[in-house]
Amino acid sequence: MSKTELSNMKSPPVPLATLIGRELRNGKIEKPFVKYGQAGLAKKGEDYFLIKTDCQRVPGDSSTLFSVFAIFDGHNGISAAIFAKENILNNVMSAIPQDISRDDWLQALPRALVVGFVKTDIEFQKKGETSGTTATFVLVDGWTVTVASVGDSRCILDTQEGVVSLLTVDHRLEENAEERERVTASGGEVGRLNVFGGNEVGPLRCWPGGLCLSRSIGDTDVGEYIVPVPHVKQVKLSNAGGRLIIASDGIWDALSSDMAAKSCRGIPAELAAKLVVKEALRSRGLKDDTTCLVVDIIPSDHPVLPTIPKKKHNMLNSLLFGKKSLNSTNKGTNKLSAVGVVEELFEEGSAMLTERLGKDFPSNMNSGISRCAVCQADQPPCDSLSVNTGSFFSPMSKQWEGPFLCTNCQKKKDAMEGKRSSRPRDSIAM
Repeated sequence: MSKTELSNMKSPPVPLATLIGRELRNGKIEKPFVKYGQAGLAKKGEDYFLIKTDCQRVPGDSSTLFSVFAIFDGHNGISAAIFAKENILNNVMSAIPQDISRDDWLQALPRALVVGFVKTDIEFQKKGETSGTTATFVLVDGWTVTVASVGDSRCILDTQEGVVSLLTVDHRLEENAEERERVTASGGEVGRLNVFGGNEVGPLRCWPGGLCLSRSIGDTDVGEYIVPVPHVKQVKLSNAGGRLIIASDGIWDALSSDMAAKSCRGIPAELAAKLVVKEALRSRGLKDDTTCLVVDIIPSDHPVLPTIPKKKHNMLNSLLFGKKSLNSTNKGTNKLSAVGVVEELFEEGSAMLTERLGKDFPSNMNSGISRCAVCQADQPPCDSLSVNTGSFFSPMSKQWEGPFLCTNCQKKKDAMEGKRSSRPRDSIAM
């Protein structure tokens, strides 16, 4: 028997379905194209944006590329917006181990985003500057979109069926009753601006400070119950793709989510962002900074996002998010079964670090060193705080089932949760 015949006996032909299955399991499925456009007009010059399409999950490995799109709407100055733009991505990445699979990386992202936002806030507040900023941070890895946000900038998703979904939560005290309750429970006061004669005007604000947002990065002179802990949502698109519209409140004060989506359908992303800004100006005029990013996530065999059919759809339930646990182990059943379905992988909006960091945050305990889950600083366990070190907690702080926090980050956590009073100076933040 020849070597060729022997080889054929040992390696029979592999069915095509088996090969396809292997490719799916190995993540070799075609990645979508990501195309984007940006537009904006300045009224105060406090909007900043970040576009980075060459990020690498594993440094030096071009097969691990992902993209980041973000908007930072500053107030009381531009310092916080600039600082957040320059530091959030690095702070998020530093909270994720580099030697993990893509699936594990996607599952680690929501917690890492919380760490990145809080760490950025702590670092900025050390500068002693009083400006603040919203932050809407969008990470696109293949068909998976992860969005973290504080403030009232917004990200929406427009699918091919014309279903518009909000991927963020507005942290405006005027509209968000849950956040009003959290702020007052933590020691803040919520009310409108009092003018001469005792008349109340304008939106609801948090006092002292006068900020109309309940979450932001920065705002050192406002109570620490104004927290940087983001709402995070992670979804997986079908192979039909979708369009993201990320914009500051200069857009959303003029347009609803549906209006913004409809104003640019069927238009390439490069022009779509300009059309959204134009429609906002037509509706309301230039009363605030208006910044818009449009991001199309499209199949590799489509040069542009296909036009949405005009026919009506009466199966709305099948187009809504199908929620599943982030920790699901049955990964083989997580595939999208129909064009247009958006699968929700994760959503959490709690402002409590206890809930957001969890119990299983990685540390260096085996080496005798503990790593703070927020600032990522290594230190001996005797200088750290954990579920087993109650003697290090302040009298007003209870033990919590969570990872190690250094003394400074524990104080930050306590302040955000109303367990330590803060002493902000009087100011009014818009």
